[in-house]
Amino acid sequence: FVYTRRHGLVKLVRYQPDGSQRIIRLLTAGDIAGLETTASAVYDSAAITVSDVTACRIPVAVVQRLEKESPRLHLQLLRKWHDALKQADDFIADLASGSARQRLARLLLRLAHGDSAHHVMLPSREDVGAMLGITTETASRAVAAFRREGLLQGLDRQGRHFKVDIDMLQGVASRGE
Repeated sequence: FVYTRRHGLVKLVRYQPDGSQRIIRLLTAGDIAGLETTASAVYDSAAITVSDVTACRIPVAVVQRLEKESPRLHLQLLRKWHDALKQADDFIADLASGSARQRLARLLLRLAHGDSAHHVMLPSREDVGAMLGITTETASRAVAAFRREGLLQGLDRQGRHFKVDIDMLQGVASRGE
């Protein structure tokens, strides 16, 4: 099956031979997961929900039939696949370099993208560490520092939902300030 995400947050995880995990992408509204199954019967990553999720499940046979019956729609699907690949590449490039502060700022900017109110749901600190290639403790300290500095304003008691200061985050993301 191929899945289109309508609501909620999903993390795509790759497990390493040593048992550790690396989060390679976050799926948000409109993203597609599982397109690799149109070329191979194997999913490359595990999809794990981070929040309540609504998704549409499309059988691979339907996708393959589109190639013959609706080339234009199939081309749109291929473009979505290309976008997903580019997003994964950008995700890794943006979140795997720079200081922990810069990486966290870039992640928050990605999560806030498209939300005019600049609200984000931050995954667990363990997940943040797995995405950014830092320890859970470093992720916790960076989030706490951002809260103290006003880059994040808590919206719930669990410390998962925040309002973000986009301008300040952009400064941190680009210069590490």
